[in-house]
Amino acid sequence: MTEPADHPLVTAVKPLVDAMGAEILGPDQAQPDDVLLSWEGEDVIAVRLPQLSDSLDHILAALERRHGRPLAELDRKAKQSVVRTLEARGAFSVRHGVETVASALGVSRFTVYNYLNRENAARSE
Repeated sequence: MTEPADHPLVTAVKPLVDAMGAEILGPDQAQPDDVLLSWEGEDVIAVRLPQLSDSLDHILAALERRHGRPLAELDRKAKQSVVRTLEARGAFSVRHGVETVASALGVSRFTVYNYLNRENAARSE
């Protein structure tokens, strides 16, 4: 068998695993909450999903890379767009999500709630 790191399944899923902030493990290291991935009936790898709070940090870092600068340096319109993206990805269901996002954006929690309320009001019109 091909070494797991060189296996085509690993090559195929690695970008997704990295984007989620997950971890690739050998199938023998899998714990009950890990996702086993098989190829032609043989377990090849296990994927350990991140905790939700770790996922939020990973999403914020990815958004900073996408914008090419710290989120706190974005203009108001761009920050509102970031909040919409984060809301769509469930960021505000994480404990302390609003506080974490507010800190990353360099704004108050009140401002984040205003962005969310403005977006929800626009949708209901």
